[in-house]
Amino acid sequence: MSGVARIRKAVFPVAGLGTRFLPATKAIPKEMLPVVDRPLIQYAVEEALEAGVDTLILVTRGDKQAISDHLKPSARLERYLSSRDQQGILEAVNSIIPAGVRIEETIQPQPLGLGHAVWCARRAVGDEAFAVILPDDLVRHHGAGCLSQLLKIHMATGSSVVGVERIAPELSRQYGVAAVMAVDGGLLRISEIVEKPAPAEAPSDLGVVGRYILTPDIFDHLDGLGAGAGGEVQLTDAIAKLLGEQTVMACAFEGRRYDCGQRLGLIQATLAVAMEDPDLAGPLSDYIESLLANPRREA
Repeated sequence: MSGVARIRKAVFPVAGLGTRFLPATKAIPKEMLPVVDRPLIQYAVEEALEAGVDTLILVTRGDKQAISDHLKPSARLERYLSSRDQQGILEAVNSIIPAGVRIEETIQPQPLGLGHAVWCARRAVGDEAFAVILPDDLVRHHGAGCLSQLLKIHMATGSSVVGVERIAPELSRQYGVAAVMAVDGGLLRISEIVEKPAPAEAPSDLGVVGRYILTPDIFDHLDGLGAGAGGEVQLTDAIAKLLGEQTVMACAFEGRRYDCGQRLGLIQATLAVAMEDPDLAGPLSDYIESLLANPRREA
């Protein structure tokens, strides 16, 4: 579709308490948990930058300074690395946020759900389409990143786009679930979307994951939206209302998603990323083989 403006802004809801990872997240935001040598938030930001985003909007509690500290320059660290002639590490630190990319922060005063977090970003977003990235969902793909794949559909249609993947039916209570219909060009249009349905009531086996491109009309449906499943304001419920007035597309993205909001998912992601590193892959494979051969040995 000609005339569709590019997506400039991405919202990162990072106000959660990270209770599944306590006590590790007592003082450290879960988005700062590392996957090998980078925290989750950095993987999410890199995905947004690859898609052409130039404004990063952090929706935070206000006491998660570590996230913005990680993304912003540190003159003290730069001086230290320069004095030690550690140029490679210095370049890696300085390249986290390229020149021309802005970071904005807005407060979610209470953890009232993803829908409420997105609503809290309304003034920073303004009257334009925007992306939402949940850092908990780490998506690895050697081609175009997950958000870039959603962006391609948005640019072709001008519509909101929701990332989806097939899930086991018994997991439906953990996801928003979308029913889709095929339209021209092999694209998928959402016909129904429900938050955390029982398996027998799920409209399909396509679970919604933490990638969205939304038109600003979503804020009208979030405004005053009451609590839904789990007693929280659900973004899925607002998208369901949006379906009544405009097209919403689905993107069955390519790549492997790791649910890093769960302990097992974080461990799986760490192993997968480590195995992509030529310096780590061999020694790690040897260690895993020895561990499997003698699981009771001391590490």
